[in-house]
Amino acid sequence: MVVCAQIGVSNTSFSHDKLYTYSVPVHLACLVRVGSMVLIPFGRGSKPRVGVVVTISTDITDLQGIRGVKAIHDVADENVTLTKELLELAFFLRERTFCTYYEAVKAIIPYGAQYKIAMQDGEPLLKKQILNTTVKAYKQGEPDTKKPNQNQTKVLDFLKDTTKRETEIVQECMVSKSVLSTMLKNKMLQVVSVEKEIDIYKNEIPEPEIILSAKQNEVFLKLCDLQNKGEPQVALLHGVTSSGKTLVFIKLLEQTLAKGKKAIVLVPEIGLTPQMVKRLKGVFGNRVAVQHSALSNTERLLQWKQIQQGEADIVVGTRSAVFAPVENIGLVIIDEEQEHTYHSDMSPRFLAHDIAKKRVVDNNALLLLASATPSVESYYQAKQGSYTLLEINERYGKATLPQVEIVDMRNNLLQGNTGFLSEILREEICYNLNNGEQTILLLNRRGYQTVAICDTCATVIKCQNCTVPMVYHKGQNKLLCHHCGSSVYPPPQKCVEPECQGYIKYTGYGTQKIEEDLAAEFPNARILRMDLDSTSHKNAHEEMLSKFGRGEYDIMIGTQMVAKGLDFAKVSLVGVVGIDSLLLNNSYKAFENVFSLVTQVVGRSGRSGLAKGRAIIQTLSKDHPVLNLASEQDYKAFYQDEILFREMNLYPPFCSICLICFNGTSEKDVVNAARYFSNLLSSETEKYNKTNKKTIPIRIIGPTAFGVLMVNSKYRYKLTVKCRNDKTFRGLLQDIQNEFLKQEHYQKVNMYFDFNQEADT
Repeated sequence: MVVCAQIGVSNTSFSHDKLYTYSVPVHLACLVRVGSMVLIPFGRGSKPRVGVVVTISTDITDLQGIRGVKAIHDVADENVTLTKELLELAFFLRERTFCTYYEAVKAIIPYGAQYKIAMQDGEPLLKKQILNTTVKAYKQGEPDTKKPNQNQTKVLDFLKDTTKRETEIVQECMVSKSVLSTMLKNKMLQVVSVEKEIDIYKNEIPEPEIILSAKQNEVFLKLCDLQNKGEPQVALLHGVTSSGKTLVFIKLLEQTLAKGKKAIVLVPEIGLTPQMVKRLKGVFGNRVAVQHSALSNTERLLQWKQIQQGEADIVVGTRSAVFAPVENIGLVIIDEEQEHTYHSDMSPRFLAHDIAKKRVVDNNALLLLASATPSVESYYQAKQGSYTLLEINERYGKATLPQVEIVDMRNNLLQGNTGFLSEILREEICYNLNNGEQTILLLNRRGYQTVAICDTCATVIKCQNCTVPMVYHKGQNKLLCHHCGSSVYPPPQKCVEPECQGYIKYTGYGTQKIEEDLAAEFPNARILRMDLDSTSHKNAHEEMLSKFGRGEYDIMIGTQMVAKGLDFAKVSLVGVVGIDSLLLNNSYKAFENVFSLVTQVVGRSGRSGLAKGRAIIQTLSKDHPVLNLASEQDYKAFYQDEILFREMNLYPPFCSICLICFNGTSEKDVVNAARYFSNLLSSETEKYNKTNKKTIPIRIIGPTAFGVLMVNSKYRYKLTVKCRNDKTFRGLLQDIQNEFLKQEHYQKVNMYFDFNQEADT
């Protein structure tokens, strides 16, 4: 009997990505299964590559007509085998995002669980990524003749029917390491390897008893009813900031676990993970696992194993946690569901919502989307009845919504005040410092000063690899590009134009500059800066937020990472600085993003009810309706305006948008490739419509340059296609892509599709 397998292979281009047939050697027959990671010879040179087994057949007729079928070299550990559900997710990803089979698999399996190719005795084999996941431990041995002494007896009693690490034995038994060495020598002990025990975001403080308000309880009971229907359900929980949505989550999670089901909880930022995990561990203990990219490979692998082996009931993490190997899912929660961070900007370019819906359907579970500022698309689906809409319009406990003031910064400029602080914001910060209350300041620019410009010819210093101005970072004394990471050191003092002898002037405000100016203005204030630069080291988010929560800082300055999800009792003042640039963004979601950001950051103020919350929005556009609606936290009025704009201009939710993106080192080639694809798409759509006597609705805009034309020395153009994202359209798109990839003229132009990107970046 011949056993053969169909395998998706790593490092294949999309045009060559198909399932390849391999035979399974007899000695591997009982190890290779659907979902296994295997090592196979590939191509003319039979170079070893990693693959994933998609189907297995024992029917010898499967090999008829196939000559020279190669055999699988090796198979990975059973722990890395994809479950049926996860393998189906890989197919789903490939069909929806136009990635390869193996790109989909890599998105699902964490790096620490993946395998690399090695050689042994001239033969290729799979080698696990070298991770230190075990530690040395001891267990009882089988001594030859000795009777143990008093210290040795204590050790043996402590180790009865268990294994312990050296440090645990020494501390608990109060013996020296030499005692263990002697016992090992006399075979009283044996050395064994045990998995590391890593308690991520350890929490020893139990969550106080949760008492829901009448409105919260009403929402909770409705969610329970949805969950009890035994069929896939989606609900949208729209609750004002500080309405206690997390308390509803916890009660619903308790209900889910009581039914013997498991859950996934997604948060939009790594910085919000510690707060959520600690609260859940305060209720559910160590059966809460974590998955996100800031964990070390060892930590992530150990957490993944804990989930896979059924030792975790709840998985918390960022978008990658949606792929966690959880079985018997009863609930998926996506908190702050409107955030763009739920969209992957690398292949596979997926939206976590889509994967969550697939898993909910596969498990007849409940998907709960939650936010104070839901995405327009989600709220529309809820208003249409596709989702169940639940709302909490009041803050939890004694907290009230903050008092908001919009300050016109044009008056400051007319009065000669060129600083970043308005007089009223300066006074309010003074008040908070004098009264032991905390302040959060939001500025959406990191770095020290944001523009380096010649004072004579007005030339701006731009990145040589990207068409963007470089940003001055004072701590490193260099200019940095925030797109490709390149730097200039030391920063130039004279104009870069050869004919000009002007001097470079550094202007604009970044978070570093504001931190410095605040320190000069308020010398006794304890200031914390949170941005991409200050949070780059491991556990930085957790450490900083913990210190701020303990009152070790008076003022926290930050970029968007301080705007949402944070809950600090002593924060009574929020200042929004430099919001105007976001209003000018070319994305159709620009106003939605500004409304959400301002509403969310304002909502950090006055959450405990200990002090009245205040918020100050500094702007050059005082009368802008989006800022005024955000200051009033009036989501419904904003939605009514925004949905009319979307319908009139044919934007989601009234269509889908597919960006077809092209990049390459020759701008002419990139533009020509985009034009060729556009013409091909138009003609093939028209041909399909005539042949099938049905209409694929599309509207093609472009090609146009991205907002940032060049990144990493590659020019970037796009086609914006307004369409209906269904199987028919995706099938047509794939056929056109295959035709495009055959064209030799465009071999040096990269092309990809993205159905979820919304910003003109």
